Amino acid sequence: MEKTRNASNGRGHGESGRSCQVVRPTATKANINDSPTLPVNIVKETVSRGNACIQARVSDTSEDNFSPVLKFSPVVGDRLSSESTIETCSRPEPRAVKQAGPLEKNFVRADPSYLQTLGQAHSGWIFGAIAELVDNSRDAKATKLEISIESIYFKKAGKDIPMLSIIDDGHGMTHQDVVRMTYFGHKQPDADDPNRIGRFGVGFKTGAMRLGKDALVLTQTADSRSIAFLSQSLNQGKDNLEIPIVSYYRKGQFMELDTVVQSEATAKYNLKSIKEFSPFNKYLIGEKAGLFQDKCTGTQIYIWNLDQWGSNYCLEWDNGLNGGSSFHQGDILIRSRRIRSRPGQISQKVPLDYSLRSYLEVIFLVPRMKIYVQGSLVRSRPLAKSLNKTCVETGIIMGKSAHLTLGRCQLEWEQMNCGIFLYWHGRLIEAYKRVGGMIHNGDTGRGVIGVIDVSDLMDEGNGLVWVHNNKQGFLDCEPYARLEEWLGKVADEYWDNKFDSLNVVKDGALYKPDQEWVQCNKCRKWRMLDPGFDTKSLPVEWFCYMKPFEGLCDLPEQKVDAGVVTVSAKRTGYDSRENSLPFEGIATIKVEDMSSDSIGLSRMAEDSSPLKRIRRGLPRACKKV
Repeated sequence: MEKTRNASNGRGHGESGRSCQVVRPTATKANINDSPTLPVNIVKETVSRGNACIQARVSDTSEDNFSPVLKFSPVVGDRLSSESTIETCSRPEPRAVKQAGPLEKNFVRADPSYLQTLGQAHSGWIFGAIAELVDNSRDAKATKLEISIESIYFKKAGKDIPMLSIIDDGHGMTHQDVVRMTYFGHKQPDADDPNRIGRFGVGFKTGAMRLGKDALVLTQTADSRSIAFLSQSLNQGKDNLEIPIVSYYRKGQFMELDTVVQSEATAKYNLKSIKEFSPFNKYLIGEKAGLFQDKCTGTQIYIWNLDQWGSNYCLEWDNGLNGGSSFHQGDILIRSRRIRSRPGQISQKVPLDYSLRSYLEVIFLVPRMKIYVQGSLVRSRPLAKSLNKTCVETGIIMGKSAHLTLGRCQLEWEQMNCGIFLYWHGRLIEAYKRVGGMIHNGDTGRGVIGVIDVSDLMDEGNGLVWVHNNKQGFLDCEPYARLEEWLGKVADEYWDNKFDSLNVVKDGALYKPDQEWVQCNKCRKWRMLDPGFDTKSLPVEWFCYMKPFEGLCDLPEQKVDAGVVTVSAKRTGYDSRENSLPFEGIATIKVEDMSSDSIGLSRMAEDSSPLKRIRRGLPRACKKV
């Protein structure tokens, strides 16, 4: 037996409780000169730890300093047995590491609490969450979208609960599409599609989890049907996130379980989970699936356990009057009625901030999809077509062209609002953005509205866009800063040229749009009507063959040339010559196609002298002291 060397300053083997046996490698000059490759020297070191020992061997030797590298081979029963390497020159405490085996990768585990975190993307404004789901319907080429809140009995809760439903007639989703929808983000497309809004792969999750704790998706294509369940209630107390999905395929006129993408046992387990933690039993699922019979394809989203506002719900809903009355239509409102914070904002009447119907009226730059809220059709309001004294300004920002439509809106004048509406890919991103003098003076720009699509400017290329993933603002970047500067300059010039130079302002004058427009309920095209026509007299569902257009849906949509201003014949609403007042800015506006009465009014306006203020009451000398 070899002699042992005390490793503890002469203490005996029994005192230290640890013994080691070392055979040191010897390196001679002859070894180096004789062979270019260093010999493999074996070093044996035994470390006693209880009843376990680890034998170390030298696997390699450094060519420079001859320091051997040790690999520890495992000993059966030792919990520290694994594979590693150490250098003997520093003589560290030997560590046992894992043996070599198959390549292992680290994957992120999604804790169920992450669902609640996703919902915070729209914590500032809950309508941003609904907009995410509306975007998905538009991307699916839906022509009709229904949004409503209704009460439904939930057996697990033992009472009726409100449930938000969003139903469209788009092309639906396959099983692969549904699985991809549940991913927490996906690769952004390299090419830019101007007709598509969805981009980041988180819209459904952030939107649904902001509105409520549980969401069920029922979708159907021409050949398949799928059900997906994204639920905080189901995953409560679990270590990892579970999302049940059940898919079917079409077999004749029936839907059969698709065992290619899932086993029958998995499908039964997922259906059982859905029935246990949702109001949907087999009868309710069948009833909702029956809605596809007429439409054939589409997607239905149901959300319950809605977000709370104190002891009540964050949203409140009104079904309106029965019979489709246009006087009191149904709506979904934010209970707090709070106005969103904007620089320079002084008005406290901004319906867009708390009325879903008002928001959906202007959400799209060119509205095509019919949207219903609480069973009532939303009458879209294309802002660029509803302005007075309209002008189009064109500029170049960082080598890209920008087209801004400016004008005055009577509705916004009455509500003391103003600002720019910024659209990206045809979808509203920022509303009432004050620029230039609007920020510092509440009266500057009152009623002035600007409309601009910034898709080209905010798309950097190669899949990079300067838009927040919640689509409620833009990133702080150079293109956005340059855009703000240009918008402020143009808006100030427009205000100075059109309104600040006026000497006479008619109290209570109505600023009617330069053109009146109406949208066909069938072809969804916008038809231009005669100036001054009262569109409120038209029915809610208007078609091209009706008066006053009386045309065909095949006719192309009319367009107004950039920079052309059409002045209505009766802008102020006064017919008689005695009550008429000068048209504002008559000297700088070219009048076209006006009637003889209005021409007479304009001539009188040119010759009339500025109005004098009329002093009311007794003369100053007759007043009592």
